[in-house]
Amino acid sequence: MKLEIERKFLVAEPVWRRGIFPCTEIRQGYFSRGEDYSLRVRLQDNKALLTIKGKPAGITRREFEYEIPQAEAEVLLQEFCLHRIIEKTRYFIPWQGFTWEVDEYHGGNRGLITAEIELPDEHTLFPRPDWLGPEVSNDPRYSNQNLAANPMPPGDNRFPRNLP
Repeated sequence: MKLEIERKFLVAEPVWRRGIFPCTEIRQGYFSRGEDYSLRVRLQDNKALLTIKGKPAGITRREFEYEIPQAEAEVLLQEFCLHRIIEKTRYFIPWQGFTWEVDEYHGGNRGLITAEIELPDEHTLFPRPDWLGPEVSNDPRYSNQNLAANPMPPGDNRFPRNLP
């Protein structure tokens, strides 16, 4: 078990278009939500992961993650996640000693771009790139689980629209 401590922001500029950054395609689905946890299955590169995340306390929550066979992950996505699936491209952008994970969403959330930073503890100070927009760490509308179940229509609650 690990503790996930992360901050999440909207992206004000399409920073990944300025350079060549490593990226990965992600497809993940969510099972029906429990009161104190979320359960997801993720396909990323040549890996399939089953992840259980506890209820957040601020920007921290428990996380359990297990690798599973890809064929089983596909079945879980199709039979148990139904319409609660998101697809996104994740870019890994180094910035002054930290790595930002910038997610460009596809499908129903097309145009939404977020940036997350994982921290060793809640009080870690970090430099904020000039391409960051408002922080949404504590806004449940921007949790991936919520975005999977309730995609944001273009132009809704975005900063800015960020389409090419």
